[in-house]
Amino acid sequence: MGTALIYDEEMTSYKLLWDDPECEVEVPERLTVSYEALVRSGLADHCVSIPVREATEEEILLIHSEEYLEKVKKTPHMSVQELKDFALQFNAVYFHPNSYHCAKLAVGAALQLVDHVLMGKVRNGMALVRPPGHHSMRDAACGFCTFNNVAIAAQYAKQKYGLKRVLIVDWDIHHGQGVQYCFEDDPSVLYFSWHRYEHSIFWPHLPESDYDAVGKDKGVGFNINVPWNKVGMTNSDFLSVFCHVLLPVAYEFCPELVLVSAGYDSGIGDPEGGYNLTSLSQSVCQTVQTLLGDPNPRPENLRSPCQSALESIHCVRWAHRRYWSCLGHAADLSSFQISTKPSGSPKEAGESTWKDKVAVVWPEPVKRVAPPVRTAALLSDEAVCPEGCKRLATSDKLDPRVAGKLRENFLEGEGDSEALSALSGLITLTEKMEKDEILNGLAVVRDITMATACVVQHVTMAPNNRVLVVCVGDGEAPSNITEDRKALVVRIGSRETKQSKCKNDIPVCLKKGCADVSGVIQAVFGLLLPLGYEFDPSLVLLVRMPGSEVSDGVWQQLTGLLQCLAQGHVLVLIQECEKSCVSPTACSLLGEPAPPLGQLQAPLPQDVEDMERLRRKLLADWTLLQTTAADTGKRQEL
Repeated sequence: MGTALIYDEEMTSYKLLWDDPECEVEVPERLTVSYEALVRSGLADHCVSIPVREATEEEILLIHSEEYLEKVKKTPHMSVQELKDFALQFNAVYFHPNSYHCAKLAVGAALQLVDHVLMGKVRNGMALVRPPGHHSMRDAACGFCTFNNVAIAAQYAKQKYGLKRVLIVDWDIHHGQGVQYCFEDDPSVLYFSWHRYEHSIFWPHLPESDYDAVGKDKGVGFNINVPWNKVGMTNSDFLSVFCHVLLPVAYEFCPELVLVSAGYDSGIGDPEGGYNLTSLSQSVCQTVQTLLGDPNPRPENLRSPCQSALESIHCVRWAHRRYWSCLGHAADLSSFQISTKPSGSPKEAGESTWKDKVAVVWPEPVKRVAPPVRTAALLSDEAVCPEGCKRLATSDKLDPRVAGKLRENFLEGEGDSEALSALSGLITLTEKMEKDEILNGLAVVRDITMATACVVQHVTMAPNNRVLVVCVGDGEAPSNITEDRKALVVRIGSRETKQSKCKNDIPVCLKKGCADVSGVIQAVFGLLLPLGYEFDPSLVLLVRMPGSEVSDGVWQQLTGLLQCLAQGHVLVLIQECEKSCVSPTACSLLGEPAPPLGQLQAPLPQDVEDMERLRRKLLADWTLLQTTAADTGKRQEL
């Protein structure tokens, strides 16, 4: 359905008219450089352009009071001094004669995007808007924000389309207190924010920006704050929050719409709120590429999350464990001491810490290659190739040395030409993926154990290649493929297997096997994804064992999630008796959205205990499995 892009140069028609060191960083160029970068890179041409409209007063009043709206409506007729005096009523904001018009356009752009997504005209999209919105409150402008664009969009979606569950993800460096205030008693909106906090030293200096602000009344549990109490958070810290807080809760909530307040002042190169224009435009381009479905870059410089991040994650998981079953096993906070609590006197509350300017040099973002073929299928001659996939023909021209190795390692005798042809097809497919001629693929095979071993052996012959093997179900996985640690095998099934001595062979046993949706999802976020990101494979091999009983919905979700790894190079192996799942597999590989799983029930207590025991056992070797600062000590003990 495509990706929408909403932009109107009209939203750059206001600026600061007086000297104000706190507000001078909010400039029209924030919007223009972002759009110009999208045009220059060719990304804008791949998007569906949607015109902007002004929001109506009725739409603005979904969130804001009539009294506040009437005040803002008078600003186009104010003198510069009157505008300055009006702005002084609020915190960190300025007004211009065009502010009201631009603010209505910003809200209208957000509503246009909601309409086009929910009517099925586009799959997703991005609205480049100005002024921003997440600090604005019912009766007050705040933090450069006039109207609360994302809050109005959420309320509009609920009212017009009858949505029951909306997720708002806010990754701005500053806490979006305005959004929190709008929905803190509303269980139909889940608000998630990570933000620089430093124990309230950082703006907006609010105790309700801390982890224990979980919502009120019926909305308790639906407000999640992850406060960063230290600067310089890394990819590992952010990934840990995604895997151990946001994703499991979001899947349990099962939103009908996801809205993102995409503030980029937490991006590399930005002096913590200084709105670095180069970093901003690069981040916008990266976001649009992801919305378009381009392969994700491999993560860089992953290491152990820092102690302060682990303390925040621990606190958040503890605060919400009574509200979300996926966090029910979170560690207790008794006898827990936060090590980053400032010992000296805090900075004055009025001091502008978002202007801390630090000279930072960072490399250009890694080029994201979209291969000419997205999905290839290796099928029997009589099988119908799924629409959108390219059928890959098996090659008879196999290197004699490779053919000899295949016969020696996997085939008995010279006569099995059909099996040799099938294995050679797998090798051809993996080689084309490695050359970025093909992004991902699926193969229906006669012997899934042999096919798995063949792919792993061939791919790991290259010095720097690593393969993540995800086995779903209780079939016989090949042995000895992890001995050189260039392959990591994670097996999810119901069969209890003896724990391997190799750290790269990890069995996850569920009492009801892969038919247990909640159990599988718990294993994916708590174990599989952190392991996968830390291992950083060059290829993901997803193996569907015969009789796995995994539902199409879970299978498609898993296939989609694994495409975040290995720059999207995912190869799915399916045994002939399971070929009915070829079509849903192809849909996911082609980038189509997986069906929702519904609001998840609590996983079985025994499964949770077993997975937690396994997580603790693996801590010595896998740092992204940490969920508390105490885990660091456990790793050292192990």
